[in-house]
Amino acid sequence: MPPPHPPFMADVARRLGRAFLSASKPSHSWSPAVEQVLSRRLQAAPLTASLVAAVIDPYLLHHHDLAAGLFHWAAQQPNFSHTPETYHSLLKSLSLSRHPHLIQSLLKTAKSHRVSLLFSSYHLAISSLLLSGKSIEAARLIDPATENGVEEFPSSLYNSLVAALSSDGFLDIARKVFDRMLTRGIMLNDVGFGVFIGKVCDLEGLDGVLGVLDGIKKLDCQFNGSIIAALVVNRLCRAGRIEDAWCALEQLRSRCCKPDFIAYRLVSESYKLAGRVEEAGRILKQKRKFGVAPRAKDYREFILSSISDKRIQEAKELGEAIIDGQFPIDDDVLDALIGSVSAVEVDSAILFFKYMVGKDRFPSLSMLSKLSRNLYRNEKSNAMWDVYKILMDKGYFNGVEQYNVMVSFLCKAGRVREAYDVLKEMKKKGFGPNIYSYNCLMEACCREDFLRPAKKLWDEMFANGCSADLHTYNILIRKFSEEGEAEEAQELYCHMLDKGVIPDSVTYTSLVKVLYREERIEEAIQIFKKSMDQDIALGSSILSLLVFFLCKDGKYLVASGLVQSSPSEVASSDSHVILLKGLTDAGLVEMAVKHIDWIKTDSHVKFQTVLAELMESLSTAPNLEPVTRLLRAMHAQGFVSDDGPWMSLLKIQPITRVASKYKVINQSVISPIPAPNILDSISVYGLLLKSLQNMILIFHDRSRRSLEITIICTSIDKL
Repeated sequence: MPPPHPPFMADVARRLGRAFLSASKPSHSWSPAVEQVLSRRLQAAPLTASLVAAVIDPYLLHHHDLAAGLFHWAAQQPNFSHTPETYHSLLKSLSLSRHPHLIQSLLKTAKSHRVSLLFSSYHLAISSLLLSGKSIEAARLIDPATENGVEEFPSSLYNSLVAALSSDGFLDIARKVFDRMLTRGIMLNDVGFGVFIGKVCDLEGLDGVLGVLDGIKKLDCQFNGSIIAALVVNRLCRAGRIEDAWCALEQLRSRCCKPDFIAYRLVSESYKLAGRVEEAGRILKQKRKFGVAPRAKDYREFILSSISDKRIQEAKELGEAIIDGQFPIDDDVLDALIGSVSAVEVDSAILFFKYMVGKDRFPSLSMLSKLSRNLYRNEKSNAMWDVYKILMDKGYFNGVEQYNVMVSFLCKAGRVREAYDVLKEMKKKGFGPNIYSYNCLMEACCREDFLRPAKKLWDEMFANGCSADLHTYNILIRKFSEEGEAEEAQELYCHMLDKGVIPDSVTYTSLVKVLYREERIEEAIQIFKKSMDQDIALGSSILSLLVFFLCKDGKYLVASGLVQSSPSEVASSDSHVILLKGLTDAGLVEMAVKHIDWIKTDSHVKFQTVLAELMESLSTAPNLEPVTRLLRAMHAQGFVSDDGPWMSLLKIQPITRVASKYKVINQSVISPIPAPNILDSISVYGLLLKSLQNMILIFHDRSRRSLEITIICTSIDKL
């Protein structure tokens, strides 16, 4: 692990981390505003690798975009070099975000820069890649991590890797890792060896299994032999190799893998299914003579460990063998099986559920939620309703919380009628629906365009003494907005204010949308002003929305007047950029320049931010001509200097000659660009890099089909 940071460094990192999070709200993504904060803060403290690592870990761990932005920004600074500690901090953030491709990219960067990563960084990367299903990529990190021979990974990591490689079909690589474990004396566990031997059985049959067992018999391998025997005969029986399965019972017993009753039953049942009843009887006699009772604790640990290791198939198959034979199994194990298996095979999960309920044992509420969620995702609403009916018949639902799970998922699945019946059942049983119950059903009604029933639920809710919350109001206000019922929406808005419910962004956005569509612009502006009075950030968001609508309809004078009449703290850079982009796209360059001049007069700091964000926004414009016109006009007014980075865009020269069989769109040859101050140069480079995406050659072949060919700009290395 990296060493702790000194106290003074921790204090600087804490202040810088908090400033990052504040400047990047609400998206917590890297932006020019974040760069400005960084530039200002670093005037008092030098940029060091230790500081970068201390900011990322812990302050940016859960914001991988900010963490990566800081990491890559720092790499571009003069005299700065990343260290193993900075790589570890970013790897830690990326591992929490579950972005395996970013982890792999960072590892390649470390290799290309010849940075010797910490051993703990490799451990972190391998664990994260395994959780993301990237077993072969994880395996490739074993050798470089352990090449010095000083440290070794724990046995749990090796076993997880062997299991993952085997399950993913990379048995050859799994065997190499397995051999490495044997050579280095790394202990095998039941899951790692069990999944591995199961895949060996699938591909190489009983001979392959016996060969592996013979190879390790002299070693002290403390795996559970009875579980291994059950896994092997289960794989053989599922493959229809029942003779091998019968033979395996004796062969495994002689190799310290004593089959228990579960293994014998698997084989005897397979013979029964094949119509070979006499042989099935002989197997049962052997069971009574040689078999041992299965230990529920051992199977419990294997199933729960398999689920934790994401080896769901193995856990499912062993669970099925247990319940088919009516062997003991704990409720929490069934709970775990139902929840995990439902994510991959909902039908199998329902079998576990029915077995559990058939024994008059009931699932936990969290498991029922997980099962319901997976049934909903797999569009199994009929099966979901069947599950609920079974539980209702058994008297499972004995409180509002339990009923709300049912109401919630029925509504999500579009079973509005059934959800309404459940609501009536709740009241019949004496459980008064709460606001969550009504919100779920009301939202489902609105989603299915049942506006009249939604209004009835509203009346019923108040009649039953249940007060509406913010979400309730937003459900109906948003629906009224969609339906163009401005009066109804405004009436509800006034009602919520009377009840002391404070509106939020959803409320104001819905109101502005419906009023604007009804061409009641002045009323929409009044709603914006109320949002501004309530909260500056909220007002800023609504102003940007209103400016967007006005610009979209060509009402630039109204939009400009609204922005300029708003307080400086409300008229954020977003609203200015939206207005300026609209003016530029419309060719109203003179008006755009006047607005820029007004911004510069009003606030020099905001001017720089707006300029940077405007250029980034304009980079996606389908036509660069208005952009260059704006730049020329800005240059004429002295807003950009002769040697400023923006002027490099004016050096873009069009391609004037193209072969007749090509059609060229947004073609440009980009000259190398100088690198002045860092904020401006990053924004320009971002503009140019994004502009490259718009440069396409469309080749028209004889069949008139078009092939898009991306132009590769050789100047990109110089950016």
